[in-house]
Amino acid sequence: MKSFFQRITRFYRNLRLQTKLTVTHLVIVTVPVVVITILFFTQLYGMIVSDTVRNEQEAAIQTAPLIEETVLHILDAHEQLTGLDFYYKLVNPARTESLEDFVDSKEAGEFRQEAEALTRDGLIGDIRLYMDVPKEDAFFSQSALGSVAESMDRVRRTYWYGIFAGEPGTIKLFCPSFYLGTYEKGAYGDVAYITRGRMIYEGKWEAFYLAIYFSQEQLDEILKNNLSSNSSVAYIINDRDSMVATTDIALSGTYHFGYDMVQESVMSSNNFITKNILGEDVYAGFNRIRNTDWYMVVAIPSQPLIHKSRMIIGMFLLIYVGCILASFLIATLLSRSLTKRLSAVVYQMTRCRLGLPEALPDSDARDEIGELVDSYNYMTHMIHDLVEEQAKAAEDMRIAEFHSLQAQMNPHFLYNTMDMINWLSQQGRSQEVTIAVQKLSRFYKLTLSRKQSLSTIQDELEHVSIYVELLNMRFADNIDFIVDMPDNLMEHAIPKLTFQPVVENSILHGIMEKEEKEGTIVLTGWEEEKGIVILISDDGVGIPPEKLENILAEKKIEGGSSGTNIAVYNTHRRLQLMYGPEYGLKYSSAPGKGTEVEIRMP
Repeated sequence: MKSFFQRITRFYRNLRLQTKLTVTHLVIVTVPVVVITILFFTQLYGMIVSDTVRNEQEAAIQTAPLIEETVLHILDAHEQLTGLDFYYKLVNPARTESLEDFVDSKEAGEFRQEAEALTRDGLIGDIRLYMDVPKEDAFFSQSALGSVAESMDRVRRTYWYGIFAGEPGTIKLFCPSFYLGTYEKGAYGDVAYITRGRMIYEGKWEAFYLAIYFSQEQLDEILKNNLSSNSSVAYIINDRDSMVATTDIALSGTYHFGYDMVQESVMSSNNFITKNILGEDVYAGFNRIRNTDWYMVVAIPSQPLIHKSRMIIGMFLLIYVGCILASFLIATLLSRSLTKRLSAVVYQMTRCRLGLPEALPDSDARDEIGELVDSYNYMTHMIHDLVEEQAKAAEDMRIAEFHSLQAQMNPHFLYNTMDMINWLSQQGRSQEVTIAVQKLSRFYKLTLSRKQSLSTIQDELEHVSIYVELLNMRFADNIDFIVDMPDNLMEHAIPKLTFQPVVENSILHGIMEKEEKEGTIVLTGWEEEKGIVILISDDGVGIPPEKLENILAEKKIEGGSSGTNIAVYNTHRRLQLMYGPEYGLKYSSAPGKGTEVEIRMP
């Protein structure tokens, strides 16, 4: 078996790229699709159920607030009416005037006007105040209340009146259609919000009812307009298991869920539940309608979902067969397009073995191969630039090191030191002559040692200290040289001849140009997050601003300058070539006060 797979692997690897791409594309298209198809067929029904349930949940979440808004509108109307003076005095036991006079008062007229105004908004069908007063009393027709007031005899046989009569603790009730009498549904509306109150009539407490009628059709339309699936049914039930509104009266009866079951399900879970009804699984979700005893139920039968899944499978199979046929053609054309341009890239890249790479013609396509051509061309330009920069950097380093060494080999310093030694010899100061010769020998030994381009800070401090001591022998110890360097930096690597040019510049162009020809140089250092800083400061005459900004500029060298300035620039250039442009020397000076030089290294 292992040898068989090895032969297959060798065979595939030896195929031409175009053939490989064709086979690969076909495998990429067919194998995953076959696997997905198998998984899809087994999971399709569950996916459809999950998607449908999710859509119905979202629709229910959007529908419940609309129903609650309708209910709130009815409750607001009731609150407006009960907030009027008429209603307040009607239920007030301290009212002194008789009911006959009161219902013909100005307050009664305002109550009737407000009730009539509320019915004009289109939602409220009518408003009635039912009183247990003899039917022949004139205020039912001739009082200021007018048609708003009606005798209790009109509704005594209704289901809602029976509920209020049988349950003294019930003071408000949302009434579905069958709670109302035939006359109410025909004249006022088939759904109502009714509250019970008490008033004094002929010295006794009598009940009265304020009824706000509206239409069940409005609730039905809200359910229908916001239902996301034609195969589901939505309805509203109250705590007496009565139907308030529905999208389909027949289906709501078939897929009925009792109020107790709905309430229990809402308390235990916010998700849909599954129930078997007449041998069929039904998925149902519930939402409580605030300010009422209503629950909205959304029931989804499983049969339409099964039919939908079968249709999707059939469509999927047709599309799959079409994709397989199209993939043969696309794979062939695509592989040919890719291999033609790739071959050109490969050919050009193989020529890199003979020399520097050459750029390809710009690609007119912006696909991956086009980007490959652009990247190859960019790489080619970068290689050419890097080769040129490397050659220039090497040449700059060579020149800088040459000039640095040349500057250190300052003949004037050597002539002046030898003249000093000769003068000491003539004075018979042989011990001082010996010291001067030893220091001069050590100085040039450190200067001319070229085995390595790097030294240590400790060796560089010794080198510059010898230089200052030799100058002090000439200038009668007029130069104070103070070194304060942490021990942990002493062994740190540093390019040779870094400190001496800066110190020499400080002495010759700073201290020696002062009138008293004496001064102090301080050399210290510390470690920062980004590297090491060496600070060399003097109290010389300082540097004028026009010279300070050009002291490290290359044009300063090209225009000619003293040897010390050349050495300073070369030191700065060597540090940049070795470590990068963010390192090197930085001068700051105030004329008459002195100069500070920062030497930064990684």
